[in-house]
Amino acid sequence: MGETTIGVIGGSGLYDMEGLEQVERVRIETPFGEPSDEYVTGRLNGVRMAFLPRHGRGHRLLPSEVNYRANIYGMKTLGVERIISVSAVGSLKDAIVPGHIVIPDQFYDRTKGVRKDTFFGDGVVAHAGFADPVCGDLSHILYGAAQKAGATAHIGGTYVCMEGPAFSTRAESFSYLALGASVIGMTNLTEAKLAREAEICYGIIALSTDYDCWHDSHEDVTVEAIIKIIHQNVAMAKNIIRHAVAEIGGDRPCSCGTAMQYAIITDRSVIPEATRQKLAPLVGKYL
Repeated sequence: MGETTIGVIGGSGLYDMEGLEQVERVRIETPFGEPSDEYVTGRLNGVRMAFLPRHGRGHRLLPSEVNYRANIYGMKTLGVERIISVSAVGSLKDAIVPGHIVIPDQFYDRTKGVRKDTFFGDGVVAHAGFADPVCGDLSHILYGAAQKAGATAHIGGTYVCMEGPAFSTRAESFSYLALGASVIGMTNLTEAKLAREAEICYGIIALSTDYDCWHDSHEDVTVEAIIKIIHQNVAMAKNIIRHAVAEIGGDRPCSCGTAMQYAIITDRSVIPEATRQKLAPLVGKYL
C-alpha cells in the first residue's frame, strides 16, 4: 500500500492547522505555467498533506485568472491522489442556510470558455467521462467528517459554476432556482474537470455564505457578509479536514485512478514527443 497524499485547495489560512508537522514550502514549475502560489506540505497525524491557496496568498487572482491546470498538475507531481476543495458558495435553497456545509455531486456550467480546463490538445485528443464529476467515496467521507465536526451538512446537489467576478443578476439567480440547483460558485467545476483528467479523486467542502440575490427576506450578497461567514467557517473547515484525513486510507476503491484508461483516442504513433513528455506525469502509463 503506497503512502496517501491528500491535497487541499482553498483559502490561505487552511494550512495553518494545529498539529501540522514537518511544514515546508514548495515552489513548482509546470509545463502549463505557474501555480497560484507555493504549495505548503506537511504531515497531519502522520498523513502527508499538500495545501494550495487557490487565489494566491492575499487573494490576488480572479476566478478566471487562476491557473487551474498548473494547480492540479502541481498536485499530481507531489503525489496527491485525493483533493479536498474548500470553497465559498451562495445558497440556492432555503434549507441551505448561510453557515451550512454542502458536499455537491453535480455541476451546471455557466463559465464562458475563457478558462483552460483540459490538459489535452497539442496533438492528443481525449474525452474524459464526467457524468459523475466528483468522487463519490471521497464525498461521503467529507460528509461524515462534517457531521463529526458538528456542522449542519447537506450531501448531494448541483453546483452552478459561473464565470464571475460579478455576482449573479436577479434574473440569473431565479433561473438557477428553476434548475433546482443547490449552490453557486466560481471555481470548482474547472478543478473537477482537471482532477478527473489527472486521475485524482476530487471532493468539495462548500461553505454556504449567503443566499445569492434571490431570497426576498435576506439582503443581497455582499463581499462583507461573505468574508464574515468565511472567517467563522475556517475553523470548521479545518476540523472537517482533520476528521476526513483520519478516515482516508491508502488504497482507492473508486474508479478515479483509472478514469483516463480508455479516454485517449489519438493514435499513439502520431503523438508529438513534446506533448508526450508534458503529459507523462498525468497519464504517461497510457501513452
